[in-house]
Amino acid sequence: MRNVILFIRRYLTFFTFLFLQIVSLWFLYSFNQFHQAQFLQTANEITGEVNKRYKNFENFFLQGEENRRLHRVNDSLLNLLSQQLVTPDTTRQLVTDTLLVDSTRQYRRYYFRPASVVFNSTNSEKNYIQLDRGSLHGITENMSVLNSDGSAVGIVVHVSPRFAQVMSLLHVRQKVNVSLQKTGDFGTLEWDGKDPGLLLLKGLPKSVPVKVGDPVVASRYSFNFPPGYPVGTVAEIISDKSTNFYLLKVKPAARFNNLQHVFVVENLQYAEQATLDQETRKRIEDSKRTPR
Repeated sequence: MRNVILFIRRYLTFFTFLFLQIVSLWFLYSFNQFHQAQFLQTANEITGEVNKRYKNFENFFLQGEENRRLHRVNDSLLNLLSQQLVTPDTTRQLVTDTLLVDSTRQYRRYYFRPASVVFNSTNSEKNYIQLDRGSLHGITENMSVLNSDGSAVGIVVHVSPRFAQVMSLLHVRQKVNVSLQKTGDFGTLEWDGKDPGLLLLKGLPKSVPVKVGDPVVASRYSFNFPPGYPVGTVAEIISDKSTNFYLLKVKPAARFNNLQHVFVVENLQYAEQATLDQETRKRIEDSKRTPR
């Protein structure tokens, strides 16, 4: 305590001078509009320069992280390459097909095109994403979209010559066929428009073993998404006694608030699959069948 008193006594003149300077400056900028304006301008310039440098610093590391994510997706695409190819049935005579064929005589089923996100929303019940690739770049409706790390993002619903509009998984009308990676059992993924951090997986029977943390991937029954690509992980299991099905809350794998670079994926067999499905429904379900 004695040392504190001696310190104050020693520097009393300095502290008094500093205090009077602060009071003088306060009166000067509080009651003089010119000096007040000059002070605010200087402060704004300083904070603006700081924010600019911070943003550049942040962008540098974000770009680095994005490059690392792109590097990881290259590995994942190579690991899943076998799922993009279909081996033809050699027991039958092959007819000339328009599908791409690689050197191993396997038909390529999926084709990946890179694109960048130019618009994105997550705060609505009906969220869309816009890409800088359109019909001039081979983009068509019903192509699926994967994030740069391979996680599911949405499906293309409309295109112009140079842009494509994607219906996000965060859209109340979006429904995607998914499955549990561990068992292969499938259900329908959708969103209720509430929490952008949770999707809903419906139609999974209670007989299926499932636990929190189980990976959810694109189903092999999907016409749009290539099978096996990550969709999310089980975050909560809701068991309704009135039904025989679970309601699973799924945390999406994609970071929808930070989408930058994506892949637009074309199922080269989509037209044939979709046409067959539509014609079958029209022929059998939507028309009256003649009794036999």
